[in-house]
Amino acid sequence: MIEALVQARGYEVVAVPSGAKAIDVAITQPPELVLLDLMLPGQYDGFEVCRRLRTDPSTKNVPVVIITALDDENSRTRAREVGATAYYTKPFSPIALLKEIDALKVRSRSTPP
Repeated sequence: MIEALVQARGYEVVAVPSGAKAIDVAITQPPELVLLDLMLPGQYDGFEVCRRLRTDPSTKNVPVVIITALDDENSRTRAREVGATAYYTKPFSPIALLKEIDALKVRSRSTPP
């Protein structure tokens, strides 16, 4: 659903099946923005993916928007600590998410690398 929503807005979307693949793709082809769930299959959860993206020079400034079912203060705090840019819980407002993405894309274009 999120992939279709973002594509309908005109953005190119690259979906990946696991946290490890997300790290690999983001580092080899740095995106303008990452939409990230916290509960991912495989070796790395979303917290670890975000942490690793923040420590790599090629992705350290890429906005990371968390979209998750985890609606507790501990998860929100951990997401901030690993460098998440924004945090949305499911269910979320599709309009609010698209506005956030639009704003982050505008901001990233005006910020030097």
